[in-house]
Amino acid sequence: MNLRMGISLALQFALACIAVAAHSQNANTKDGNTKDDAAHDCPMHKQHISVASHHSDVEKHGDQAMGFPHDQTTHHFLLGPDGGVIALTANDPADNVNTVAIRTHLSHIATTFGTGDFSQSMFIHDGLPPGVTTMKLLKAKIRYQYQEIASGARVRIESDDPLALAAIHDFLRFQISEHQTGDSPMPH
Repeated sequence: MNLRMGISLALQFALACIAVAAHSQNANTKDGNTKDDAAHDCPMHKQHISVASHHSDVEKHGDQAMGFPHDQTTHHFLLGPDGGVIALTANDPADNVNTVAIRTHLSHIATTFGTGDFSQSMFIHDGLPPGVTTMKLLKAKIRYQYQEIASGARVRIESDDPLALAAIHDFLRFQISEHQTGDSPMPH
C-alpha cells in the first residue's frame, strides 16, 4: 500500500470514528456509555493515537535538530520536473532569530545531503525516509543549491538522472506527509 492510500484510509477511518462518537453522544442515555467510551469504540482508536503521537515526535525531534520551533515557521516541500525545493520561512518577517536559525539549518542541510549524510532527517523522522538510500547511492548525480529568501531560505534539489529524480520526489512526498504541509505531491 502506498503512503497516499494509507493516509486516505486513515482519514476515512477517522471520519468513521467521529461518526461513531457523535452517534454515541446522542445515544448516551440509552446505553450508559460516557462520551469518552465512544472514542474507544472506534476500531482505529489506537492507530489514531499512534499517528498523533508520531507527528508530535516528528515536531519535537525537528525542533531539536533544526534549532527553531516548528510552530513559528512554515515548511514547504515542492516537487518540480527536475527535482524540488525545501523552503522554510519564519512566520513573523521581523523574527531575525528564527530567520538566522533557518538559514543556518538549510545551509547545513545542503552541505550534508550533498555528501550523502541524511542522519538529521533520520533523527527527525525516527527512521529512513523513502528515497534516501537511492539519493545516497546517486549523490554525484544530485545537485543541492542553498539560497536565502525573505525571512528564511531554501534548498533546490536537482538531477537529470531519472532514478535520482524519482528518489528526490519520494523523499519530498514523505516530507509533505510527515510535516503535514499540504503541499502538492505532484511535480509542477
